[in-house]
Amino acid sequence: MDALQEGVTVTTAAVIQSETVGQTQQTPLLPKRGGSSVVWLHFGFKPSDTEQTQPICKLCDKVVPAPDANTSNLFYHLKKNHEEEHGKLQLLRSKQTRDGTAGGSGKKYSQPKLKQAFAQGTQYEKTSQRHKQITGAISRYICKGMAPVYVVEKDSFRDLIHTLDPRYVMPSRKHFSKVELPHLYASCRAEVEREVCSATNYALTTDMWMSRATQPYMSLTIHFIKDWTLRGRCLQTVYFPDDHTGVILAQGLRDALESWGLEEGNLVCVTTDNASNNICAMDLNEWERLQCFGHRLQLAIENSLKNLTPTSTRQAVERAVGVCKRVVSAFSNSWKRRRELAKAQAAMGLPHHQLITETPTRWGSRQQMVARFLEQEKALSQVLLADKKARHLVPSWQDVSILDSLNKALGPLFEFTDALSGEKYVSVSFLKPVLHLFNDQILSPKEGETELTKAVKGGVLKYLNEKYDDAATNNILDMATLVDPRFKTTYMRENRAEYMKNQAVTELLGMVEGAAAPPASDQRAVGSQAAEDDPPTKKKTLASYFKKAVPASAHTRLRNRESIELEVAMYLQAPGPASEADPLEWWKQHEVTFPSVARLANKYLCIPATSSSSERAFSASGNIITCKRSCLKPNTVDQLVFLALNL
Repeated sequence: MDALQEGVTVTTAAVIQSETVGQTQQTPLLPKRGGSSVVWLHFGFKPSDTEQTQPICKLCDKVVPAPDANTSNLFYHLKKNHEEEHGKLQLLRSKQTRDGTAGGSGKKYSQPKLKQAFAQGTQYEKTSQRHKQITGAISRYICKGMAPVYVVEKDSFRDLIHTLDPRYVMPSRKHFSKVELPHLYASCRAEVEREVCSATNYALTTDMWMSRATQPYMSLTIHFIKDWTLRGRCLQTVYFPDDHTGVILAQGLRDALESWGLEEGNLVCVTTDNASNNICAMDLNEWERLQCFGHRLQLAIENSLKNLTPTSTRQAVERAVGVCKRVVSAFSNSWKRRRELAKAQAAMGLPHHQLITETPTRWGSRQQMVARFLEQEKALSQVLLADKKARHLVPSWQDVSILDSLNKALGPLFEFTDALSGEKYVSVSFLKPVLHLFNDQILSPKEGETELTKAVKGGVLKYLNEKYDDAATNNILDMATLVDPRFKTTYMRENRAEYMKNQAVTELLGMVEGAAAPPASDQRAVGSQAAEDDPPTKKKTLASYFKKAVPASAHTRLRNRESIELEVAMYLQAPGPASEADPLEWWKQHEVTFPSVARLANKYLCIPATSSSSERAFSASGNIITCKRSCLKPNTVDQLVFLALNL
């Protein structure tokens, strides 16, 4: 009876166990959250076990106690009940230990060495390479971004640097202003000096400027061609407290070239505005001067409007321009009118453009103001009519007609000014073609134009033709056009083209002879050395004194001239690139074919057509000498402007 009961009990336990196993196998087990040990590959948890405190073996569905996720019991369970799987886990465990990966995650990690752990929490040494790199980067940011030096004391900037690298300790403001920036200026100046002194020929631009603190500055920029790439550098923006007379300016420019180690003989031309003191300074130094095309065009327009006839026409133009200025001022000083203007623009489908205010020192700002006024005229009139206080500003149809005539006459001109103001591409060779285009198309009278449009065009064209009729200016422009393979002699008269060919040959012959003949000092040195080293010669005979002295270089000179003439003729007959191509790139490919003419191109194509490079230097100065930084010392201003434009 007892045996029968024991059999029934065992059978019942087996059935219960089989039911439990089947039930467990039907329920999927969840993996251990955050488990990194390989043992968790064979253990899991029921979905109902949210705390994951009862791991279950996936092989036998047995619950194995593992307090605090300790894996010792789990490995022991596999060793006792599943020896084969335990052996596989041990192999996998040893492999992962060698590879440095976490179990089941595939992520590599290694415990840092003690020295590395301490180093990660210590600050950089000031002499370390990393500290120098970060400090140098901050210095370049201050100079290139024209930021004030006191930015290094701002909490937000210091927090940014600390977030990027906690081990870096920011130096003081004094360290940057007294150590880092002067060191950066010295290294940059040395690099620029090596670059400009290696130039065979160079051109300059210069101008005067008054800062917010009413301190006068003189800028000087240099332009040259190196490896057939046009390069420009700002040499200085120096404080100039003396009287701005031609004599003092001439001496200041000579001193500037001497401080940079530049030879005056390599100077091709200086591009300046039309101020009388600049003209006088160039004449005193005997330097070639090219008038800035932007200034000249601006003066041509002002002169044309000033000389309009009859007087009633001139007065009508002045009234129309005055109305335009008052309307722009009325909208610039009222946010309500600007709001209403935006609504009117949206209702009429006009572009959402702001009005432009005339700036006397900015080329073409008046024409831009007039063009924007005409574009928004309907919306402006609607807003002004709705405002009782501004109805008197509504322009009449006569004013609109006059402004439209002015815009048609002057609108196309300033596109050329912008195109000729670049300093990264050749611009001087465009002046002759542009003047030719003005005479034949842009400023020539056309049918359907008003008398005012024709009069303004005629006045501008007459002024430009008179000012560019100077012989010295024409020689520079024609030579630059001749060595530009896109134009050559296209925009020259036949007799003028032949004259420029002869001029080019003569100048090239002088270059060849100048390069072949050593300086007089070198000749004297060679002669004295030869006298010391050579053995004594025998005494001359009496007949030797009566030999005819035949110049040894006569035949060589004739041969050089013939070869140069042939090279120039071949260059002029060679096909040139397209008008939109880069002439320097063409010369880079054909320098071997025309080596002599290439020297002439290297000399003349570096001349800038406008003095906008100096204007850009003053724009950078204005961004540096702000209202909050108006007390900067002139020497500091010179360094900051130099670094902002040359880094």
